[in-house]
Amino acid sequence: MDEKHPHRKKDKYNPYRLTVIDGHSYVSFKDGLDMLQEVEIDKVLYEAFDRFELEDISYLNRLSRHIEHSELSDAALNDRAFCRPESLEDAVIKKQEREALHKAIIKLPETQRRRLLLYFFGGLTYEQIAKLEGCKRQAIQCTVQTALNNLKKILK
Repeated sequence: MDEKHPHRKKDKYNPYRLTVIDGHSYVSFKDGLDMLQEVEIDKVLYEAFDRFELEDISYLNRLSRHIEHSELSDAALNDRAFCRPESLEDAVIKKQEREALHKAIIKLPETQRRRLLLYFFGGLTYEQIAKLEGCKRQAIQCTVQTALNNLKKILK
């Protein structure tokens, strides 16, 4: 029998979901590669996650009831109602910066480029990359730092 954790109001930055299935507790989340992961956890950890979630809900409710409503003005409501478009100049500058960054990344040695991309764009930790490549965390950290230093030199 599946027992889902009750749907609760959550902070948009809360990355996990708790479930109980056949008496086993699980926490699920999306990893750095946007893959859904589900990990079985013990009762103590489940209760800690649950307690944190309840405290988070309590905080969100207090914020909603007391702080936010007292600070709303016509200008604040107007800002919320309209999404201000990015100026053409800002859009062009951002595009040029992205293109320069991509060109600089391509100039990096293959190992530096791969590890940098896994860390910053793949969302993996140094430990995860080290495990993938069969080396030590310090080697990955050193390579990523060297890649950043090389990017700074290339982009100057």
